[in-house]
Amino acid sequence: MFGQEVAPQNPKKVAPTDTIVPGKETREKQIEKIDSVKVKKLSDSTGNEPAKSALVDTTKQNKYGDLLEDDTTYNKRYPIWIPITEVVGTNAFIWALDRYILNADYARIGIQSWKNNIVYGWEWDNDRFGVNFIGHPYSGTLSYNAGRANGYNFYQSFCFAVGGSLLWEYFGENTRPSYNDIIYTPVNGTFFGEILYRLSSNILDDRTRGVQRVFREIAAGLIDPMRGFNRLIQGKSFRRTNKEVYEKEPINISLYAGLRKINEIPYDVFGKGTYSGMINLQFDYGNPFELRKRKPFDFFKLRVDLNFGVGRKYLDNILGYGILFGRNAQLGKIALLIGGYQYYDYWDNNKFELGTIAFGGGIISKLALSKTSNLYTSIHLALVPFGGNSTKFVIDTTQVRDYNFVGGLEAKFESTFNLGKYATATLRYYFYWMRTYIGKNGNNFIHILKPRITVRLYKNMSIGCEAQLYYNDLYQRGLPAVHAIQTEQKIFLLFFLEDKQRRGYYN
Repeated sequence: MFGQEVAPQNPKKVAPTDTIVPGKETREKQIEKIDSVKVKKLSDSTGNEPAKSALVDTTKQNKYGDLLEDDTTYNKRYPIWIPITEVVGTNAFIWALDRYILNADYARIGIQSWKNNIVYGWEWDNDRFGVNFIGHPYSGTLSYNAGRANGYNFYQSFCFAVGGSLLWEYFGENTRPSYNDIIYTPVNGTFFGEILYRLSSNILDDRTRGVQRVFREIAAGLIDPMRGFNRLIQGKSFRRTNKEVYEKEPINISLYAGLRKINEIPYDVFGKGTYSGMINLQFDYGNPFELRKRKPFDFFKLRVDLNFGVGRKYLDNILGYGILFGRNAQLGKIALLIGGYQYYDYWDNNKFELGTIAFGGGIISKLALSKTSNLYTSIHLALVPFGGNSTKFVIDTTQVRDYNFVGGLEAKFESTFNLGKYATATLRYYFYWMRTYIGKNGNNFIHILKPRITVRLYKNMSIGCEAQLYYNDLYQRGLPAVHAIQTEQKIFLLFFLEDKQRRGYYN
């Protein structure tokens, strides 16, 4: 029955870091004390990870006292027909919105369109950049999380994303199935789907009740709608447990808000330019320097840039990567994480468009310079099997494709020096070599440099500035070479929301 305590048939011994004892004190006070003990005894304020503690069973928990896996007693794997039904239902719901609310021509489907799609086969579509590189990946998250919310793991849930994309390509619209959609929808749908699933897990807590519980359920459902739907029909939104039952990792969040200027003359920093408001959100999930066995996305970074006042292109930039496998090491004062990663890159403004899927290797390091100051560095090199890239310096705003389908390589360098909590200096450099698959034959060599500094004003609030240099060498067959430059500056306030256990002032 909804709202009752849930207990397993054969309860297993658990570490005392997360468990409520019925009848001892109020549930709220016990959770407060549990959190206080975890912060006091399971924090990495003096090193790269919490010290070894009898409170933690490292076969089941990370060193912060949180579960390494969802508790299968409370989060069982449901029969496969359930997520399959949800994938079909989600596609049908999206089609109904397109057909009867948006009255989209492509949604006018029937037996003849299905037959044509099967007979005539695949093509490259002409959807505009945001549809292919944001819209389709988000639809892929719904199919992915139909599996994830029903107890299937990362790789198993990817299969549901593939199935959902195939179903839509053949039966959801009257245009022929597109190669780019069957690549981008499931691959980046899995990337974002796992991130959304893990962020929602950090919010959920089945030990809580009352107003706090309602807000947790609503927030988690907004972040991961498919999981929120499943929690309702599975009864999880209303149950109460005496212990934590979801996998969690510490997370630090950085929120930037300020002003952005794009220079009319690239190197004239104080000259004329276009101004806009900007908001930036960055998630640093998990501790990359905790010595542990690694699995997909127990560490990821995601940064989202929004701009307002420069036309319809509000979503300027999304950059992120999540670990797939890896190993930690300690070399003297240097902590390391070496592994394989999945990358997602999305740049979309009035000057250029670039979106990539990438897989490769990376090294992330932390060098302790003093008790309070550190140097964080990451180096990545990845293969880009598929992406999209504009070949014009001023982007068309029509509703059709104004970019090429490409592949190639990308490299990234990021380094941040923090002077305690008082100031940071960061340098980011991104390089892309993109060769055209479909479109105007040629090669792009793209360089993006982003230096930034921040100075602390009060507690977790800092003021900062950031510059960006975009440089593109474009060589197309039969045409003169093009060398494009864009520069911009940002000034902002930064609010750093630091996890009480996971210390480290980096952004």
